[in-house]
Amino acid sequence: MTEKKKIQIEKQLLEFPLAQYTYIRWEELVFSEQVRHICETECPRYGTSWACPPAVGTVEECREKCRPYEEGFLFTSFSEVLDIEDLEGTLAFRAAHEEMTRQICGIFREQGFEVMALSTESCAICETCAYPKAPCRHPEKMFPCVESYGILVTDLAEKYGIEFMYGGNVVTWFSLLFFKEKDHEKVF
Repeated sequence: MTEKKKIQIEKQLLEFPLAQYTYIRWEELVFSEQVRHICETECPRYGTSWACPPAVGTVEECREKCRPYEEGFLFTSFSEVLDIEDLEGTLAFRAAHEEMTRQICGIFREQGFEVMALSTESCAICETCAYPKAPCRHPEKMFPCVESYGILVTDLAEKYGIEFMYGGNVVTWFSLLFFKEKDHEKVF
């Protein structure tokens, strides 16, 4: 990314209530079958959404979807929720982060980048997901979950000093945008 594009993006980012952000390289990602196992064994959304496993593919397939992108942009926001133990109640607070993710994707696209976004816990665009009986109704709006790809997001946060444990009933929402120049293909 050129310095000029970075400056343009960062000027626009000032309009958002981001907690923290950083640029990352694809090579810094850790893909883990263990993260996927947690999805499968602990998340009630597993197997119910196009944004979650197994619909997103294997961890290796997800890794390959990310591979063509040169860089990433990791950012967080946070919400204070009523009861952090109440998963459904907590997820109700993520809509603002998802909208912010959508808008930030737009900023990167305006600067000439192709973007693929991963975001928070599953997808909540539709009241009932079409999975597995029909295709996703809104693939252009749906962001798969970062963890559903097997990405160890806490590892990235720790590498870059991004806080995510605020205590109490504070939830940190993560999004990870992958981006590359539209006309550029990286060969591996």
